[in-house]
Amino acid sequence: TPSMNPPDLCPACGAPNDCTLADPRTADRACWCFGVSIDPAVLQALPVELRNASCLCPRCAEVEAQLQAAAESIK
Repeated sequence: TPSMNPPDLCPACGAPNDCTLADPRTADRACWCFGVSIDPAVLQALPVELRNASCLCPRCAEVEAQLQAAAESIK
C-alpha cells in the first residue's frame, strides 16, 4: 500500500500542491481549492487511502482555468 502522502504534495503526481493549510506560515488562510469546483470523478480516481488527505495540485484537479479566471477578475 502507498505510504501517507505529505500534505504539501499532490497525491496524484507528487508536485507541490500550493495548499495554504499545509504550510504553517499560511495555515490561517483558505486554500485555493475552497474557491474552485473540482469534478468528483477526479477525486474518485485517487486510491481510497489518498482521498481527503491532501490537496491535489491545480493541474491534477483540472482547475487551472478556474484559477486563471479568478486571478483575472481580481486585476
